Amino acid sequence: MTPAPRRTNPRPRATNAHPLRFGYGTNGLADLRLGDALALLADLGYDGVGLTLDHMHLDPLAPDVAARTRKVARRLDTLGLGVTVETGARYVLDPRRKHGPSLLDPDPADRARRVDLLIRAVRIAADLGAHAVHCFSGVLPADPASSANPADTAEDTAWKRLAEALTPVLDAATHAGIPLAVEPEPGHLLATLADFHHLRRLLGDPPALGLTLDIGHCQCLEPLSPVDCVRAAAPWLRHVQIEDMRRGHHEHLPFGDGEIDFPPVLEALAATGYQALTVVELPRHSHAGPHFAAQSLPFLHRAARAIPAGAEGSTP
Repeated sequence: MTPAPRRTNPRPRATNAHPLRFGYGTNGLADLRLGDALALLADLGYDGVGLTLDHMHLDPLAPDVAARTRKVARRLDTLGLGVTVETGARYVLDPRRKHGPSLLDPDPADRARRVDLLIRAVRIAADLGAHAVHCFSGVLPADPASSANPADTAEDTAWKRLAEALTPVLDAATHAGIPLAVEPEPGHLLATLADFHHLRRLLGDPPALGLTLDIGHCQCLEPLSPVDCVRAAAPWLRHVQIEDMRRGHHEHLPFGDGEIDFPPVLEALAATGYQALTVVELPRHSHAGPHFAAQSLPFLHRAARAIPAGAEGSTP
């Protein structure tokens, strides 16, 4: 697929005295056709979209995916929407296993299927002019061959599998000039910022490896506050997801239903110089996606208006 030129976001957006650009994830609009979802977000004033590659939207396994991607690229350009490609579809590879197979599967052929999906995602992202490709590690799978713990894959084996599986994906990302943004996900092998740094060291700190920071996940389980997580993550930040959440409960909540104080979080994010998309992630609210999309952007704009002038910094 021939890379499309990056867009300049020609459609006017609501202006605020901060550099933040807000998007909404299509995994929270799964009941809409993709074209309708994109038109809705543009009409609401979003700057972009977190596009989850899935069978109901842009299917990465479709035989005509190149043609579909070109069509989506033209639509994004017309609407003035930026895009980050997300790969968290629940059943895109296996209709019976949520998020399966993963990069940690005991079966090398199964791991290869996930690697192939991520490489496809990198190619699609390049054709869309995306800011980054998002991914996550997966959970520790059952592995009877593990001598350390017959019930689960030993962690050292899992980390080795993860590093080996991501190596060709990072090669593709480097070639395409698209950062790979790995997300710490509660319950996964790579669950925290500390785990991200462990992976980074295992891989030799490749330039293409970046971080997806989910603000809700920071509230859920990180030892640092969401504000301090943003500051600590700044040098590696390539994609941001945002929603409300409560401590100790991995449940993505609409803004105001959790415990996060958002103005200081957005101020810290602006101060890092981060310029890619900050994407609302409410996948379990897809049944009322248009309603929550309409509610979320005014909330974020109100929170952002509390950012003092001059809070933005330089891009890390």
